Amino acid sequence: MPSSPEPSSAPSFDESLAEVETALHKLKDRYAQVQRDRQRRDELRNRIDDIRRIPKGDRTPDLKDELSHIAQQLDDLKLALESDLFTWSSLSEPFWQAVRFGGIGIVIGWLLKAIAG
Repeated sequence: MPSSPEPSSAPSFDESLAEVETALHKLKDRYAQVQRDRQRRDELRNRIDDIRRIPKGDRTPDLKDELSHIAQQLDDLKLALESDLFTWSSLSEPFWQAVRFGGIGIVIGWLLKAIAG
Protein backbone atom coordinates (compact mmCIF):
# COMPACT_ATOMS: atom_id res chain seq x y z
CA MET A 1 0.00 0.00 0.00
CA PRO A 2 1.57 3.33 -1.04
CA SER A 3 2.20 5.72 1.78
CA SER A 4 0.59 9.13 1.60
CA PRO A 5 2.66 12.25 2.21
CA GLU A 6 2.85 13.36 5.79
CA PRO A 7 0.29 16.05 6.61
CA SER A 8 2.92 18.17 8.36
CA SER A 9 5.05 18.44 5.18
CA ALA A 10 2.20 19.89 3.09
CA PRO A 11 1.91 23.21 4.98
CA SER A 12 5.68 23.51 4.96
CA PHE A 13 5.76 23.18 1.18
CA ASP A 14 2.84 25.58 0.80
CA GLU A 15 4.57 28.12 3.02
CA SER A 16 7.79 27.78 1.04
CA LEU A 17 5.92 28.18 -2.22
CA ALA A 18 4.18 31.29 -0.89
CA GLU A 19 7.54 32.75 0.16
CA VAL A 20 8.99 32.09 -3.30
CA GLU A 21 5.97 33.68 -4.94
CA THR A 22 6.29 36.72 -2.68
CA ALA A 23 10.00 37.04 -3.45
CA LEU A 24 9.29 36.74 -7.18
CA HIS A 25 6.60 39.41 -6.93
CA LYS A 26 9.00 41.75 -5.11
CA LEU A 27 11.66 41.10 -7.74
CA LYS A 28 9.23 41.88 -10.55
CA ASP A 29 8.14 45.07 -8.78
CA ARG A 30 11.75 46.17 -8.31
CA TYR A 31 12.57 45.40 -11.93
CA ALA A 32 9.60 47.49 -13.10
CA GLN A 33 10.66 50.32 -10.77
CA VAL A 34 14.22 50.23 -12.14
CA GLN A 35 12.88 50.38 -15.70
CA ARG A 36 10.66 53.37 -14.83
CA ASP A 37 13.54 55.12 -13.06
CA ARG A 38 15.86 54.59 -16.02
CA GLN A 39 13.25 55.93 -18.42
CA ARG A 40 12.66 58.96 -16.20
CA ARG A 41 16.44 59.52 -15.91
CA ASP A 42 16.74 59.52 -19.71
CA GLU A 43 13.84 61.97 -20.01
CA LEU A 44 15.43 64.31 -17.47
CA ARG A 45 18.82 64.13 -19.18
CA ASN A 46 17.18 65.00 -22.50
CA ARG A 47 15.43 67.97 -20.89
CA ILE A 48 18.74 69.16 -19.42
CA ASP A 49 20.32 68.92 -22.87
CA ASP A 50 17.43 70.96 -24.30
CA ILE A 51 17.88 73.64 -21.63
CA ARG A 52 21.65 73.76 -22.11
CA ARG A 53 21.18 74.38 -25.84
CA ILE A 54 19.44 77.64 -25.01
CA PRO A 55 21.98 80.49 -24.91
CA LYS A 56 22.73 81.60 -21.35
CA GLY A 57 21.51 85.11 -22.03
CA ASP A 58 18.09 83.81 -23.12
CA ARG A 59 17.55 81.61 -20.07
CA THR A 60 14.87 82.79 -17.71
CA PRO A 61 14.97 82.35 -13.95
CA ASP A 62 12.29 79.69 -14.38
CA LEU A 63 14.59 77.66 -16.62
CA LYS A 64 17.41 77.98 -14.08
CA ASP A 65 15.06 76.78 -11.34
CA GLU A 66 13.91 73.92 -13.54
CA LEU A 67 17.52 72.98 -14.23
CA SER A 68 18.35 72.81 -10.52
CA HIS A 69 15.12 70.87 -9.87
CA ILE A 70 16.01 68.38 -12.60
CA ALA A 71 19.51 67.98 -11.17
CA GLN A 72 17.99 67.15 -7.78
CA GLN A 73 15.64 64.62 -9.37
CA LEU A 74 18.56 63.01 -11.18
CA ASP A 75 20.45 62.69 -7.90
CA ASP A 76 17.41 61.05 -6.30
CA LEU A 77 17.05 58.64 -9.23
CA LYS A 78 20.74 57.80 -9.09
CA LEU A 79 20.40 56.93 -5.43
CA ALA A 80 17.29 54.84 -6.07
CA LEU A 81 18.94 52.94 -8.91
CA GLU A 82 22.11 52.25 -6.93
CA SER A 83 20.43 51.42 -3.64
CA ASP A 84 19.91 47.74 -4.41
CA LEU A 85 23.08 47.37 -6.42
CA PHE A 86 25.34 48.64 -3.68
CA THR A 87 25.02 46.85 -0.37
CA TRP A 88 27.49 46.27 2.42
CA SER A 89 27.19 42.53 1.93
CA SER A 90 28.32 42.95 -1.68
CA LEU A 91 31.53 44.54 -0.35
CA SER A 92 32.29 41.64 1.97
CA GLU A 93 34.21 39.48 -0.49
CA PRO A 94 36.30 42.30 -2.03
CA PHE A 95 37.13 43.52 1.47
CA TRP A 96 38.41 40.13 2.58
CA GLN A 97 40.30 39.70 -0.67
CA ALA A 98 42.05 43.02 -0.04
CA VAL A 99 42.84 42.04 3.55
CA ARG A 100 44.19 38.66 2.48
CA PHE A 101 46.36 39.85 -0.38
CA GLY A 102 47.37 43.05 1.38
CA GLY A 103 48.47 41.02 4.37
CA ILE A 104 50.43 38.65 2.17
CA GLY A 105 52.08 41.64 0.49
CA ILE A 106 53.11 43.10 3.84
CA VAL A 107 54.57 39.78 5.00
CA ILE A 108 56.49 39.35 1.73
CA GLY A 109 57.75 42.93 2.06
CA TRP A 110 59.01 42.26 5.59
CA LEU A 111 60.71 39.06 4.44
CA LEU A 112 62.42 40.82 1.53
CA LYS A 113 63.54 43.64 3.82
CA ALA A 114 64.93 41.13 6.33
CA ILE A 115 66.79 39.26 3.58
CA ALA A 116 68.14 42.43 1.97
CA GLY A 117 69.20 44.23 5.01
